[in-house]
Amino acid sequence: MSEFFKAELKDRFLEYALERSDYFQIQTLYDEFLRPNYSLEYVQKLIMEIKEYDPNLLDVMGGNGMDIFMLASTPSTEDFLEDGGFMNLYVKEEEKWDVFLSQLSTGPKLTKEEKKLLKKTTTPTLKKEKTLLIGLIAAVAISFLFTLISIFKETLLEPDYVPADEFERRIEQLREQYILENEKLQRELLNTKQTLDSLENKD
Repeated sequence: MSEFFKAELKDRFLEYALERSDYFQIQTLYDEFLRPNYSLEYVQKLIMEIKEYDPNLLDVMGGNGMDIFMLASTPSTEDFLEDGGFMNLYVKEEEKWDVFLSQLSTGPKLTKEEKKLLKKTTTPTLKKEKTLLIGLIAAVAISFLFTLISIFKETLLEPDYVPADEFERRIEQLREQYILENEKLQRELLNTKQTLDSLENKD
């Protein structure tokens, strides 16, 4: 199930609780929203995620051999939904990813001081470091390009049908790869900067 669908379901659970003025069984949510394609355990999982985000969004009671048996809204439920609920959190998270990906596409920018330092230093060691750095950035860019082309080829151009969940999973893998490669690039940039600083101090 996609994060979008999960966020929408959590908001529906909260809206349903808000509409009622009494406690109701978790089974009611299952019958109302997820039967028969999902299990009651999945409803419990979503309720736990709501509680982990903010314990005050729902009043939860155990019973009948279950940790989550009865539910009711709280004063915080209405305030949270008025602020946009979990769907608003999902949108904000997506916007963060958009900003992150756009920053990746522009590449790292050197400060004025770093540019001056690069111009001053003409030693073979620094030239080698600069070449390695450019090669690293190019390798990350090429790797990303091939990954992106592969995903879109498999999901959009191939005749085989790809379920939405599988597409979401692949996009998530791409995002994770972005993060790992970006962290690796940051480490390389830091090492290069330290080398430049040490050589500048020697001069």
